[in-house]
Amino acid sequence: MLVVMEHGADQAHVDAVLAQLETLGYQGKCLEGSERTAIGIMGNTGYVDAGALMQFPGVKEIIHVTKPYKLVSREFNPDSTIVQVGDVRVGEDFVVIAGPCSVESEEQVMAAAIGVKEAGATLLRGGAFKPRTGPYSFQGLKEEGLKMLQKAKEATGLPIVTELLSLDHLDVVMKYADVLQIGARNMQNFELLKAVGRTQKPVLLKRGMSARLEEFLLAAEYILNEGNPNVILCERGIRTFETATRNTLDLNIVPLVKELSHLPIVVDPSHGTGIHSLVAPLSKAAKAVGADGLIIEVHPNPSEALCDGKQSLNLDNFSTLMNDLNRMQL
Repeated sequence: MLVVMEHGADQAHVDAVLAQLETLGYQGKCLEGSERTAIGIMGNTGYVDAGALMQFPGVKEIIHVTKPYKLVSREFNPDSTIVQVGDVRVGEDFVVIAGPCSVESEEQVMAAAIGVKEAGATLLRGGAFKPRTGPYSFQGLKEEGLKMLQKAKEATGLPIVTELLSLDHLDVVMKYADVLQIGARNMQNFELLKAVGRTQKPVLLKRGMSARLEEFLLAAEYILNEGNPNVILCERGIRTFETATRNTLDLNIVPLVKELSHLPIVVDPSHGTGIHSLVAPLSKAAKAVGADGLIIEVHPNPSEALCDGKQSLNLDNFSTLMNDLNRMQL
């Protein structure tokens, strides 16, 4: 339920409603919009007497929220969220996050960072802690990899997007990352979601491999419910019966998220297809359907990559793609 305040309602009016909600055993979250202040009612599992709340001075209307997720819904917040990462405004700017799947060496990540920066990327991605299907695959350089990303950031000015794999890594990743990535395998790691929700660090939340849209948005709800509004959703393909590609990139979700939620959403065509030749056309399609950006794997020499080389673009192909994206008229 959402309590919408009058345009001229002051803080005393808002505080009175919040106090009443607390008396009733509910939690109220104040939402400051561009044209109105609203109070979201949390913790109600049954009927709330809307008539009683309407008697308070400054209350304009009561809106019943029909979705199981509340804070991420556009019913709760009709204004689109802008997530600030350095000078980049995700949700307002079309952002391109690019870099290698995993940090392999200082030379490799520096070459990738300089190359994607020159081509027009706005953030640098790179994995230091890598979740791998098999225990014998390369697991990442851990803090040494984070230090290499930091040097690449200092050289290029690109903010760092890197994956947080475990609660045990939170403190060390927080030291280096500008955006905490929660990968597909951890989308429903609820303790991890709550932990990043207690920070104010921007979070890139990837859709789980078989997650329905409602489950995806409820995962984001965990983060917002802990007080962190800086969430960027990421469609990275889902597992279907199709085996010709690594995953099935579900671009339907982009305009649907825009209808249902105020959070920005980016698309990962690298994981969504698993095939480097498909990354460019799916990137263009993602921009065409209204995505707020892309996250693309780029490696100076994909044939030598320790992780996901088959889906990585080289620097020349990435530069060509960026030129094509910049020429798109929507």
